[in-house]
Amino acid sequence: MKKIEAIIREETFSSIKTALEERGYISMTICHVMGRGQQKGLPLPWSRNTSNRVEFLPKIKVELVVEDKDLDIVLDIICENGSTGSIGDGKIFVMPVAEVIRVRNGDRGAQAV
Repeated sequence: MKKIEAIIREETFSSIKTALEERGYISMTICHVMGRGQQKGLPLPWSRNTSNRVEFLPKIKVELVVEDKDLDIVLDIICENGSTGSIGDGKIFVMPVAEVIRVRNGDRGAQAV
């Protein structure tokens, strides 16, 4: 199994969530986060001669645990629905998951996802 952490634009979350649900990937955790990438935030004009920099921009972090066989499908869904073609579209991190346990009844592995 793999854990996917996708840091995405807030405005692309709805289309990513809908696309994942349509393919049967219902379980996910989201949180609102702030972040920045290589552009180090965005300059905002403050007055005629000065500007202010917003260093950390609002993003959404989507976390999913999927079976190895589903990894590429889920990654493609996130990329296809999350891409605007502009800087700041986000990043996806993939990590191995050693074990999953459902607290309610002790199910383990793929059954617990």
